[in-house]
Amino acid sequence: MAVLEVSGLAKTFRIPEVHRNTVRDHALALFRPRRFRDLPVLADVTFQLAKGETLAIMGRNGCGKSTLLKIIAGIYQADRGDVRRHAGITPILELGLGWNPELDAIDNVYLMGAVLGLTLGEIGAAMDDILAFAEVGPFASLKLQHYSSGMAARLAYAVAFHAVREVLVLDEIFAVGDVGFIMRCQDRYRALSAAGHAVLLVSHDPRIVSTFCHRAILLEGGTIVMDDTPGRVVEEYLKLVTAGR
Repeated sequence: MAVLEVSGLAKTFRIPEVHRNTVRDHALALFRPRRFRDLPVLADVTFQLAKGETLAIMGRNGCGKSTLLKIIAGIYQADRGDVRRHAGITPILELGLGWNPELDAIDNVYLMGAVLGLTLGEIGAAMDDILAFAEVGPFASLKLQHYSSGMAARLAYAVAFHAVREVLVLDEIFAVGDVGFIMRCQDRYRALSAAGHAVLLVSHDPRIVSTFCHRAILLEGGTIVMDDTPGRVVEEYLKLVTAGR
């Protein structure tokens, strides 16, 4: 049973062309119409994610991975194609998006938890676990502007892992924090997977893809060039990366 169906997705961005090397160029640009160029990012991307499946998306930088996840999460709109969501989705993409640096950790947990669909009661009941998971308990009353980027990232992951719906969409998970925190993230992922949650995962790490995923997709130039076992896709991905050096 498919919990997510992606069909014929295409996305192109319009990028302004800027050629301003002198003061004269900047002055003349005020009176000239702006020129744009098209930057194709995705073209005819089609795949399905089954219930309980962990699917990895691999590809070199700029191949369209993050854009694809943002379309699936509803952040971007595709130019063509469809995304059919047959289950609730929790995206963990831009860590800490929506944080208020003037608020302390507890208030920010309530803020992000509400954005991710948790009720105030659910957030309150999970607060101790969230702070402990992120290892920020002693600093819970400290404004977020005084947190390091690593502390803020751990807190964002901790909140998101308590707001998981049927489908979890992850961008470069297990890449934040020390070894202990990464192991806690991995344990939490295993528990979610064992409970039947489907996971769509972007990663450049061959070990993560080979260890945690049932299937993998390789993107190149905005198109799917391979949809196979993790081992075969990792092998082809490494060939692409090596050839591009």
